Amino acid sequence: MHKSAGIIVKDGALLVLRSKGKDTFYAPGGKLDSAETPEQALCRELLEEVGIQVTLNDLTLFGRFEAPAHDKVDVTLIMDVFFVNAYAGEVVASNEIEECQWVDSSNVDNISISTIFRNNVFPQLVKQGLVN
Repeated sequence: MHKSAGIIVKDGALLVLRSKGKDTFYAPGGKLDSAETPEQALCRELLEEVGIQVTLNDLTLFGRFEAPAHDKVDVTLIMDVFFVNAYAGEVVASNEIEECQWVDSSNVDNISISTIFRNNVFPQLVKQGLVN
């Protein structure tokens, strides 16, 4: 399974989302449609999930990560993660999103966050001084 995800940081905190009916937060993004690049998928998902417009030029690759899929046995998730350097509009949860949350070191342990972001992405952002 191949997904792309975006790193959106504001005031030293990382944006994470929780879908309706789920208990785990994840970074904005999602599965690639057929013939879509990871960058194209992320731009589409950001518009669908939180109503912001992002161009391909607004994205910088942060890294590619692999982990067991959260809810599927024997499935490996490949996730391309991008910094979202700029966007147009305001972050607002769409119909499919129950909650948007900004997390930093003070509250990250209080919520359930997807494995790749908890174990790989978040610690690197803190180390780089991008997230408090």
